[in-house]
Amino acid sequence: MDLAEELASKQRSISVAEFFEKNKHLLGFDSPTRGVITTIKEAVDNSLDACEEAEVLPDIYVAIKRVEKDVYRIIVEDNGPGIVPKQVPFVFGKLLYGSRFHQIKQSRGQQGIGISAAVLYAQLTTGVPAVVISRTGHNSPAHRFELMIKTEDNEPQILKEEEIEWDRMHGTRVEIEFKSTLAAKKRLVDYLRYTAVVNPHARVRADIDGEKFNFERASDETIVPPKAIAPHPHGIEFGTLKRMAEGSSLKLKEFLIDGFSRVGEKSADEIIGLSKLKADRKSDKLSSDDLKALLEAMQNVQIPPPPASVCLSPIGEDKIVQGLDKEFELDFVRSRTRKSQVFSGHPFIVEAAIGYGGKLDSEGSAQILRFANRVPLLYQQGACAITNAVSDVNWKSYGLSQQGLPNGPVMILVHVASTNVPFTSESKDAVAAIPEIEKEIVLVLQELGRELKTFLNRRDKSRQAEERARAVCSILPDIAEKVSEIVKKPVPDITPLEGQIMRKVVVKKRTGNGKVEIFVNNYTKNPVEFTIYNMSADSGDDAMPKPDFVDKIGDEYNKLWKVSMEPESYWEVSYKGSAQGSVSIRGVDENKLVVVDLF
Repeated sequence: MDLAEELASKQRSISVAEFFEKNKHLLGFDSPTRGVITTIKEAVDNSLDACEEAEVLPDIYVAIKRVEKDVYRIIVEDNGPGIVPKQVPFVFGKLLYGSRFHQIKQSRGQQGIGISAAVLYAQLTTGVPAVVISRTGHNSPAHRFELMIKTEDNEPQILKEEEIEWDRMHGTRVEIEFKSTLAAKKRLVDYLRYTAVVNPHARVRADIDGEKFNFERASDETIVPPKAIAPHPHGIEFGTLKRMAEGSSLKLKEFLIDGFSRVGEKSADEIIGLSKLKADRKSDKLSSDDLKALLEAMQNVQIPPPPASVCLSPIGEDKIVQGLDKEFELDFVRSRTRKSQVFSGHPFIVEAAIGYGGKLDSEGSAQILRFANRVPLLYQQGACAITNAVSDVNWKSYGLSQQGLPNGPVMILVHVASTNVPFTSESKDAVAAIPEIEKEIVLVLQELGRELKTFLNRRDKSRQAEERARAVCSILPDIAEKVSEIVKKPVPDITPLEGQIMRKVVVKKRTGNGKVEIFVNNYTKNPVEFTIYNMSADSGDDAMPKPDFVDKIGDEYNKLWKVSMEPESYWEVSYKGSAQGSVSIRGVDENKLVVVDLF
C-alpha cells in the first residue's frame, strides 16, 4: 500500500509542450543541422498558406545570419495578410493552436505545431525569445512581440509587446535564434528551389550566411484558395460522429444533409432506412448504439466522392512544367495531373512530371522530387510511398536502365494533394503506403513513361539523321574541291545540292584564323523563327550582327541572337575569337534541325 501511494504521488499530467520538449525528434528537430531546415520549412509553409488565402502573390524573404560560432538567427518575412495582435502569441507560442486542423481542405500546415515547435526548440538551445512582427494593413500599426512558451502549461509567455514603424504595408516577420550549423546548406538551397518549382507564383529571396539566392516567380496568376468542405460519410469515425451529433440539435435527416458532404435527401433517406432510426429523432439524443447503427449504414450507402475541385488546389500540368523549366535546364519535360480519387473518405489528386537530359547527372539513380500539398519532402525518401511507387514501375520498358529506381539523367516529380495527406510521422517527411495513392502514382508514371519512350526513340532517330547530315556537310565541300581540281574549273556552289539532301534548318559553326563564324541555311519550305545561343570564352563585342543579349557566366559569355528566316534563305554572324564554345538552337523542331561544328 505504501508503494502504491508513493507511485501515485509521482504521477502527474504533462502538457503537449512538455511532451515535445523531450521528443523534439518527432517534429523534425532531431539534430541542429536539420533544425534550420525544419524551421524555415514551417515558416515558409505558413507564409505561402497565408498569402494564398489572401489571394496575393507571395513575396518571401529568408535569411540565416550567424550570431556566434554555433548560433544562427533564422528570419522569414512575407507580404501576407498579417496576424491580428491578440492572436500572435498563440500562433507562435502555443502548440496545437491553429485555424486549419478542423477544416477539411488542402493546406500545407494543419496541426498547429510547426512554427511553435521551432520557438520551443530555440528556447531549449539558446534561451533567446522569438521575435514576431506583424501588420494587418496600412491603416494599422505594426506590432512587435518577444515571446516564449511556458512548457508546463503550453501557454505563450509574452516578454515584450510594442507598436513599431515597419515598411511593410502588411505581412509577418519571424526571427528565431538557436544553436545549429550550416552543414546542410545545399539541402536548404534545394528545399527553396523545389518550393519555387511547385509554387511558380511565389518569389523567394534568400540570404544564407551572406550568400544571396533569388528564385523568381514563373507565373503572375494567384492561386484560387481551396474551400473547406463538410466531412464525407465514408471517412467518418465513431468518435467524430459522436462529437458532431452531440453538438447539434437538428433532426437526424437535417443533421445528415447539413453535416456531411455529398449527402442529399435521397442518400439521407437510405442511411436512415438502413439504420432503422427515425428521421425526426434529434441528433443530440442518439445513444451510442444508435450512432453505431448510423455509422454502419453510412458505409453501406453509395455516396458520390467529395468535391475535389472545391477543397483541393493542384498545381496543374502547365505550372509544373513552368516551374521545372525555370529552375532546371532539361531536354525533355512532361507533366500529368490525374483525376481526383478518394481514400477513407478523403479526396486526393496525384500529379507527376518527368524530365530528361540537360544538366542532370547521367550516372546513378534518377533524381526524385517528392511533394505533398506543395511542400517538398526532403527526408526519409526510402520510407515514402512515392519512392516505393517509382520503384514499382518497370522503367526498362520505357528505355531506361533500372536497379530499383531508374538510372540515368532522369528527374521524376510526384505531388500528392489531399485534404488529409497520410504522413508516416508528425515531422511530415514521408507519405504512408496507402494503396489508392500508390496505384495513382504508378498509373501517372506509366503514362509519362510512354511519352519519355517516344522522346527517346525520336532522339535516337534524330541522332542518326544528324550524323548523316554532318557527314554530308563535311564531305560535300571536299568532293566539290576535288571535282574542281579534276575538271580545272571554279569550285561549284553546293548549296542547292545540300538543300535537296537536307530539307532542314542547317546551322554550321566554324572556328579558325582568329575568327568564329556561324552560318544558317533554312532549306525548308516554311519561314522559321528561332534563338541562337553561343557559349564561349569570346565576348563577341565585334559580332555582326550584334547579339540581342550577352550574359557573362563565370569566364564564359552566353551570346543570344533572335533570328527570323524566310524559306530557303541564309543568315550568318561572325566575330573575332578562337574559343571552340558551343551552339544551341531553341524554337526549331528537332526533327527539322541539324547543328554541325565544322572545325
